[in-house]
Amino acid sequence: MPRYAMVIDQERCVGCQSCTVACKSEWDVPNGFSRTKVRQTGTVGEFPKLSTSFYVSQCNHCDRPTCVPACPTGATYQDQNGIVRVNRDLCIGCGSCVAACPYGARYVNAGIGKVDKCDFCASRLGQGLQPACVTTCPAHAKVFGDLQDSSSEVFRIVYRSGAKRMETAKVAIGPNVYYAGKPEHAELALASFAPGPPRTIAPGKIWSSLLNKVVYLAVGATFLGQAVAFFRQLSTGEKQFEE
Repeated sequence: MPRYAMVIDQERCVGCQSCTVACKSEWDVPNGFSRTKVRQTGTVGEFPKLSTSFYVSQCNHCDRPTCVPACPTGATYQDQNGIVRVNRDLCIGCGSCVAACPYGARYVNAGIGKVDKCDFCASRLGQGLQPACVTTCPAHAKVFGDLQDSSSEVFRIVYRSGAKRMETAKVAIGPNVYYAGKPEHAELALASFAPGPPRTIAPGKIWSSLLNKVVYLAVGATFLGQAVAFFRQLSTGEKQFEE
């Protein structure tokens, strides 16, 4: 069984946002949200030798994901290959997992009332394809593969070139998105976008959200039943009138 991971080379990344656009197009991400985003961290070096650094953030598919135990319905789960996924049939859109993510990598899609995030393009992987963001990057700054395969490029960069995880002493949950490049680039990204401590949502709010959805469904079902009965009665009346 593979164990998937991604490496982002901060020296190669030019901040073009191609990965963000490709992801939005592939997964119909609504405006104002993203599964992956590119953020500028600032400049590294001294004049005249200055370079700009970028931090590309997304779900890290952590070894010990805090979002999984935070989900009250089991909608958020982790595959054996390490990919953290969301079962939309079970998701109630309560946002508990969104609060629990230290990397801010999740959001509630208001259009469908479900949580969404990067899943390494799991459906594409099943077709033997790479994630959309990897194939679109013009600078080849993203590398994806099996971290347990010693012949893979991901393995080489992580274990032989010293790619870094974006984690701190307080938040060390084993993210599987690594960052390669100059050490100062990773340090600047960590200083600017350090993962925050996981937050929790009060159980009362979670079940209140679920109750509201149940009420809406019940009201909708009642209205639909009344409408069907009305038109059936109307149809019966027309037939009796014709007779």
